[in-house]
Amino acid sequence: MPDEEEVAQRSAAEMWAGDAASRMLGMRIVAVGPGTASVSMRVRADMVNGWDLCHGGLIAALADSAFALACNSRGTVTVAAGFDVTFLEAGRLDDELLATAHEVARRGRSGLYDVLVARAADGAVIAAFRGRSRELGRPNPGL
Repeated sequence: MPDEEEVAQRSAAEMWAGDAASRMLGMRIVAVGPGTASVSMRVRADMVNGWDLCHGGLIAALADSAFALACNSRGTVTVAAGFDVTFLEAGRLDDELLATAHEVARRGRSGLYDVLVARAADGAVIAAFRGRSRELGRPNPGL
């Protein structure tokens, strides 16, 4: 039987292999562990809005990808039940953003996860994200 760390790694590999959206946005897995994940993304020219700032939906997508890896790290297929995001500062062209997710609580099939999105260069927090998850009751097929 694999240990928690191996379950997290194998779950992430299985899920990421099918995640065309995150890969299309240039996201990269930085780290994954039981209940945790970090994902990075460089802000490209096609990611800025009319004010030359990173589109908020793409910042939310980065946080959502880290959240997805963290809440699926226990080996059970898990989906988002909802999330809230607060933008604190703007992301800009060429910024490397890092989303770091961690598990706050799990009860039954429900989970709560916090994600901070920061600018890698100076650590400035760009956004705070709280995700709610729901386990579907079936194992990750990659295990």
